[in-house]
Amino acid sequence: MSVFGVAQVVDVVFQVLIYLVIFRCILSFVRHDPYHPLLKFVYDVTEPVMAPFRRLLPGVGGVDFSPVVVILVIELVRKLVVDIIRGFAG
Repeated sequence: MSVFGVAQVVDVVFQVLIYLVIFRCILSFVRHDPYHPLLKFVYDVTEPVMAPFRRLLPGVGGVDFSPVVVILVIELVRKLVVDIIRGFAG
């Protein structure tokens, strides 16, 4: 696999993580079964990323802003990592 292929795979992984965080935000507004395998997967994947930000950012008026910060940080890290990988290609 070429360096650009690796960069593409890493890019897709970060994008999927962003979509999972968005999906989790949507789930917070609707009733759902937290034991459903798909929903459990979403929570299991996103919780390690979201928990540190939730501890740092207290909810304001019952609104949790940590997903917004998480998405911004993931996007920043995605861009940085992909650019570094592509830099190895010359």
